[in-house]
Amino acid sequence: MAIRSRSAAGARRFRRRATGIDLPPAPAAQPLQHGVDNGPPIVVRPHAFIPTATRDPGWGAYLDPFVTMNLPALRALHLMPRLVTGREGARLELIPGLRAGAVPLRSPVTGKVAGGVIITPRFGWPGVGQVLRATGWGSGPEFLPFSLVPGSGREVPPWVLAGPVLKRLGELMQELRPGYREREAVRTQPRGQIQWQRYVSRQMPAGQWHQLPCRYSELDHDIRLKQVIRWTLEHLRSDLTRTGANDATSLWMIERIVRLIEQVADVTPRRPTHAEIERGTANDNFVSAALREGLRAIGWVVDERGLGGGQASDGLAWTLSLETLWERYVEHLVRDEAVRTGGRVRVGRLGETTVPLAWNASSHRSLGHLVPDFVVQRADNVEIIDAKYKAHFSDLDGTRWTQFADEVKASMRADIHQVLAYAAVAPRARVTRATLFYPVRLEMFDALTLRGQDRVVAMIPVGIGEVRLEMRAAPFGVGS
Repeated sequence: MAIRSRSAAGARRFRRRATGIDLPPAPAAQPLQHGVDNGPPIVVRPHAFIPTATRDPGWGAYLDPFVTMNLPALRALHLMPRLVTGREGARLELIPGLRAGAVPLRSPVTGKVAGGVIITPRFGWPGVGQVLRATGWGSGPEFLPFSLVPGSGREVPPWVLAGPVLKRLGELMQELRPGYREREAVRTQPRGQIQWQRYVSRQMPAGQWHQLPCRYSELDHDIRLKQVIRWTLEHLRSDLTRTGANDATSLWMIERIVRLIEQVADVTPRRPTHAEIERGTANDNFVSAALREGLRAIGWVVDERGLGGGQASDGLAWTLSLETLWERYVEHLVRDEAVRTGGRVRVGRLGETTVPLAWNASSHRSLGHLVPDFVVQRADNVEIIDAKYKAHFSDLDGTRWTQFADEVKASMRADIHQVLAYAAVAPRARVTRATLFYPVRLEMFDALTLRGQDRVVAMIPVGIGEVRLEMRAAPFGVGS
């Protein structure tokens, strides 16, 4: 990686270009709106986004420009804007969806970042951390191409944004580029250049006539890149140790970092220059995706973009699909159970469970197939499984597991109809099982398990066979 000098202004331009994310410094003392996934609406007050001297009370004519300007960020976090009118005038609300994350909000007057929104997971960060440890960081979080989110750097555990960086470093280490390295060693057979002065002064007086000190070039991975990787890993370890020493996921991540450092222990750590990262992240067909993404992640650590411990007040914009994360966690549970019961698992996201529907009308071709999340085939039955991330279950306790409100019953009824439709097209078996997985808090799961109520079953006769319908509770995260 060649090193080129550049001016301070050029370095600032590079930081925006190399990371692929616009990173202008966010103004200080800006409001950060807080919400919970699928939770109550977030009320956005206009005073932070419209200068007092240029507006009437309320949003006035700035409401539509505000929503239009911030719509890409709101959509990325699945936040739905809603205008509510009342005695106090118009009020702008943001309705959270099934995503956690953070995005900036811009002023419709200046076009600059004037605040932000952060959505936390309803089931808590410890559960999310435990699920990510079980499933890997492939299911999130992912970074968004927006400005820094003011005040968000200290709002989340240090591993939330350090995790994706560590994942990219691991992938980068698997694709290290080969290069040549100068080595010195005492050998019984000559190689490269023999160091005669050393041989005469050390080997000969000791009677080691057959041992030849040699200097030679040996094919090795890119030494400078390995040095940069080691510096980044040690930087992450230091920050996680300082800020997350009592966090189970941080401790797990530190152990993983230590194992990665062992793979580059033969080099000294070196902080990278911006020119090196720029060259590696340039749009070059000869640069692998792992190298480009890995160097971008290293750039975020170099620039202290709210990674690995929340040292910076501002943080990168990011999002995490909790619905996808729950599905990946259920897949982990299903595969583990299938190993113990002799089942073969097929997965919908991999295109292994698709069932085409042959409509006689072209207007319905957009609904051309059914895709169950999982199908498990065993010797005596086939099981159709759907993972349903229904956040309202987090509000229940063990005594109210079977006492649902009408709207919850309607939602579950739709889930039952869906999984039974999947069961109708399942491979033939004497017994077909149709299972719905719902997330609950760990404390509730323990209470339900103690009473044998962590699953409820209904038998449905179908011809000469039957469908065994199950609704199962599973903890969002497991005990540490």
